[in-house]
Amino acid sequence: MEDAPESGEPRWLDADEQQQWYAFASVLTQLPAALEARMQRDAGIAHFDYVVLAALSMAPERTMRMSDLAHYAGSTLSRLSNVVIRLEKRGWIRRHPDPSDGRATLATLTDEGMDKVVAAAPGHVEAVRQLVFDPLTKAQQRQLGTVSGRILGALAPPRPADGSAAAPGEPG
Repeated sequence: MEDAPESGEPRWLDADEQQQWYAFASVLTQLPAALEARMQRDAGIAHFDYVVLAALSMAPERTMRMSDLAHYAGSTLSRLSNVVIRLEKRGWIRRHPDPSDGRATLATLTDEGMDKVVAAAPGHVEAVRQLVFDPLTKAQQRQLGTVSGRILGALAPPRPADGSAAAPGEPG
C-alpha cells in the first residue's frame, strides 16, 4: 500500500481505479438489494434475519453470545437486539443469560427457527450461486475469496501486537 504523498494532497484514483471502484460500489449496493428481494419473495423474511438465523444454525448448540452474533452479522448490538426481539416474538430465537457470564446474553435458535432456516436455505444458496458464483470462473471465485479477505483485513480493527483479544468494547 502506498502512503499519502508528503504534500498532503489526496491520492486521487486514476481512470482504471475509478472504473474498478464504481463497478465494486455498484456490487455493494445492488447485491444486497437483490438478495433482500429474493429472500422476501421466497421466504417472507429479511435477508438480515436469515443471516442471523443461519449463523445460529451453524453455532454449537445453535447458541451464540449476542455480541458475537452482532460481529458475525456485521451489525451493531443495538440493531441486532431489535431484530432478535422480532425473531423471538415469532418463536424462532430464545434469549437467556449466559451462565458463565451473567452480564452477557445468549441467543439460541429454536426448533421452529431451525425449520425456517432449512426452508429458506435452498432459495438463498440458489440466489448466491446465480448472482455471485455462476458469472465467475473457478479461478475468479478463488480470487474473489482472496480479494475479499484482503479487504476484510483492512477493515478489521488492529489487534494488540501480542495477539491477545481486542480491548473491551471492540469486536473480538
